Amino acid sequence: MNQVILPGTTATGHQTTLGVMGGGQLGRMFVQAAQAMGYFTAVLDPDPASPAGLVSHFHIQTDYLDEQGLAQLLQRCAAITTEFENVPAPALFTLGAHRPVAPGADAVGIAQNRIKEKAHFERCGVPVAPYAVIETPEQLAAIIEAPSAAPGDASPNGSGAGADLFPGILKTARLGYDGKGQIRVATRAELAAAWDALKNVPCVLEKMLPLAAECSVIVARGWNGDMVHFHPQLNLHRDGILAVTQVFEGNLPLPSVDRSVAATKAIAQELQYVGVLCIEFFVLADGSLVVNEMAPRPHNSGHYTLDACDVSQFELQVRALTGLPLVPPRHHSPAIMLNLLGDLWFDAAGRPITPAWSEVLALPGTHLHLYGKLDARKGRKMGHLNITGTDVEGVRATALQAASLLGIPAF
Repeated sequence: MNQVILPGTTATGHQTTLGVMGGGQLGRMFVQAAQAMGYFTAVLDPDPASPAGLVSHFHIQTDYLDEQGLAQLLQRCAAITTEFENVPAPALFTLGAHRPVAPGADAVGIAQNRIKEKAHFERCGVPVAPYAVIETPEQLAAIIEAPSAAPGDASPNGSGAGADLFPGILKTARLGYDGKGQIRVATRAELAAAWDALKNVPCVLEKMLPLAAECSVIVARGWNGDMVHFHPQLNLHRDGILAVTQVFEGNLPLPSVDRSVAATKAIAQELQYVGVLCIEFFVLADGSLVVNEMAPRPHNSGHYTLDACDVSQFELQVRALTGLPLVPPRHHSPAIMLNLLGDLWFDAAGRPITPAWSEVLALPGTHLHLYGKLDARKGRKMGHLNITGTDVEGVRATALQAASLLGIPAF
């Protein structure tokens, strides 16, 4: 893209409209950031009650591959982004032939397939956990029948031959998120049963490693190659879903901070990525890092940036898409984010309740963000609560108090 897309109405009265594929909460927060900067917005999503569609200037209610819907989006928009990685890559190819699209179809296509994703990480020289690809019965048999590796032995990642990958996690190559499409396997017999349970679709088997922590890094990269990043986030997952993110100086050892940022930038650079990108890492017991997966979009672990930074991940998404300058974000407050799942809208007997918002919002430094979803369900992301303050101890104490009021386990 050679021309910056400036916000506001032009001198000719033409509306500067930014499009987003997908209508979930990430799209909603992108739309809100774009509107705050003076842009008009259009959302393509089939759900008439989609969180982003409810707040956008235009909502195109069609399937992501609908030709008429894509034509409407092209007609209205100067540039287009996506809010989740499972938007069909062919739709992004179609849009990208006529408008600036960030991230591009190639990057999204890699993120949609764990096999391609891991191969990309390896090309970037970023360590991954030992793994094997399982796409055929023959590949499954090779793992089941292979002799266990001797201590210290290693085989090429992706081959599975001679590698001891147990205990491991079998993950579908496509469409897995928030713990879905994953089965833990302790033995070779369990692996065969798990692949059957996943309908024999292409998978990767990853060796489970001794973890000390999980973290993520968010970068934004522009069309001109400029890149900025946020401080790495320390994350806690429960049942495969992000529960708590803590971000402050010293949340991770300095070597882990430096290595994770460098690895994330290398991955973005190799992709020639444009937009906001999140890379998730495992911190091992020995302090080393292995990359887990990438998200070609803003990320749940970056929601704290709405209240703890002078520029949020969503504003950087707008800036990257439109060619505006990418300024290094200033992290001005220690922050803890609590994910608010639909479970909080039910008591122990399963009866609907209203969470204790009055008590929670009476606590200093609490910032409630609900996503406008009309139906609370267990495990569904309904919103998040950011807690900020002047010191880490105070923020943590307030976050624990808020968690107790909401029925969220302590951390």
